[in-house]
Amino acid sequence: CTVKTCWMRLPTFRSVGDALKDGFDGASRVMMPNTEIEAQPQRNDAAPHRVPRRARYRFQLRPHNPDHKTPGVKDLVYLESSPGFCEKNPRLGIPGTHGRACNDTSIGVDGCDLMCCGRGYRT
Repeated sequence: CTVKTCWMRLPTFRSVGDALKDGFDGASRVMMPNTEIEAQPQRNDAAPHRVPRRARYRFQLRPHNPDHKTPGVKDLVYLESSPGFCEKNPRLGIPGTHGRACNDTSIGVDGCDLMCCGRGYRT
């Protein structure tokens, strides 16, 4: 008699990270529709506040650029672009990078190529 045990395995951390990075790199900017979402009719059942999964989101995300296709259910999307950290923005508390010291031999975040945002630099 042989016994066989099966269990589910998670993918490696690296493969999850790679998949998320691919999704991030291909993310689409979208707009929310301005129309009101209709209220659900009252249901008489054991879970009156539960909304069926298919009716949970009754709106369609539209691409910010009309030339782009509508995102799929598994696509990563964003509503606003991230703020730029190169230029000073006091409202958001971003000091900018102008005048900061950089490391001209580093390829990291302290390196001149990244920190100076392509503006050129003196060392």
